[in-house]
Order: sequence, then C-alpha cells, then structure tokens
Amino acid sequence: MNFQQHQAAFAAYIRHPETTPLPAGVKPERMAMYRELFFNNIDGFLIANFPVLHRLFSEQDWQNLVQDFFAKHVSHTPHFSEIPEEFLAYLQNERQCVTDFPFMAELAHYEWVEMALSIADAESEKMPLEHLTETALKLSPLACLLAYQFPVHQISPTFLPLSVPQQPTFLLAYRNFEDVVHFCELTPLTYRLLQLLEAKSGRFSETYLAQLATFAPTFSVQKLQESGLEILRDFVQRGVIVSA
Repeated sequence: MNFQQHQAAFAAYIRHPETTPLPAGVKPERMAMYRELFFNNIDGFLIANFPVLHRLFSEQDWQNLVQDFFAKHVSHTPHFSEIPEEFLAYLQNERQCVTDFPFMAELAHYEWVEMALSIADAESEKMPLEHLTETALKLSPLACLLAYQFPVHQISPTFLPLSVPQQPTFLLAYRNFEDVVHFCELTPLTYRLLQLLEAKSGRFSETYLAQLATFAPTFSVQKLQESGLEILRDFVQRGVIVSA
C-alpha cells in the first residue's frame, strides 16, 4: 500500500469496524483506541450542540444514530465547529429511518441556529430609538426568521408531537448586544413584518407598515400603524432591527 491507500483503509475501519478488514500492520487494540477517540469526539460534539434531541433518545438509540452519521455521511469540512451543520445536512437529506420522530430535522435545525448565531462573525450597531421613523431599516445580520411545522421550542421528553399541528410555528432567533442568543415566538403578522424587512431592506417604517396592511385587511389602518411601530421599537431595542 502507498500512504493514501493506507490512510483510506485506516479511515474505513474507523467508520465501519464491523464490516471492514483491519488495516495491515496495525494491532486491533490500537485501532480500537483510535476508533473510540474519533467516535467519542463526534458524539460529544453532537450532544453539546443538540442537547434536546439527545435527551429524546435512549442511550443505545442515540449511539446508533451517531454511528449511522459517522459511518455514512461524507463531510466536506475539517472544522469541528461545522460538524453540527454536517449533521443537520445528514438528517435533512440522507437519514432514512421509519421510527425517527417526524420533527427530528426541524428540531435539529432549531438547535443548530443557536450555535450558528453564537459564533457568527457579524456585528450590528445599536440604532437610536428616536430615529426609528426617519431611518432606513433592515433586519440585523444576527437575526434569523424561522418557520416550522412543529412547535420545536416546546419539544421535550414529556412533549413529543407526532402529527403536524394545524398552525405552523413562527420564531425569531437573534443575538443581542451582549452576545446572548435569544428566541421568541412570533404571531403570523409580526413574522410577515420582519419578512418584509428581510426581503426588502433599506426602506422606512411607514413603507413596511403600509405593505403589511395589505396582508391584514380586517385591521384598522391606524391601529395597525400604532401596533406596528410598537413592534418595530421593541425589535430596535433588542437589536433585531438596525439602520440600513
């Protein structure tokens, strides 16, 4: 074997020790040590980044899930900080198990967002509240709008919804000025307002509120303007909305 062939055999055994022959010239106990080291690193990283998902499984079922990811998924990054994103891609595109929770991919995405925002290399400056109506606005780069079929923020070992609810769940994730990640649940109308800012940044509050009125024809225009401004003020204070 040349070095690359030996390296491939080494990696294949670590991924599939039950079905792959032991690399030539390496003792079984040494390979077992490498296998345990690699697998435990991946396992520990996934537990740290997906704590809710982890708690929903028995220890054996969780180990089977991690082993399936470890053995089958082809990662495209050498960085540990990107393993959660690779795990998410595996759940969304590759995982096939009829006994999985129907909300598993959505829950994993919800947990991944928290990690992604916490390490995001972005900044946003606080905008003076008194300038709200006179400043072009945009959604902060540290804010993320989320829409799910399942109420992922409520899922726990004692709450496991197995059928899709009639109403979707709208959430906002954001990192505040103290670099703490928060989540809050949104009404459909508030979600739509923030969607407008995300899709068409650089406009004034009155423009967004006028566009919002077309989605709420049963609301009084004056009431919608007043309520909308209060919502915008709140999100400016939280750092969700910033100057464009």
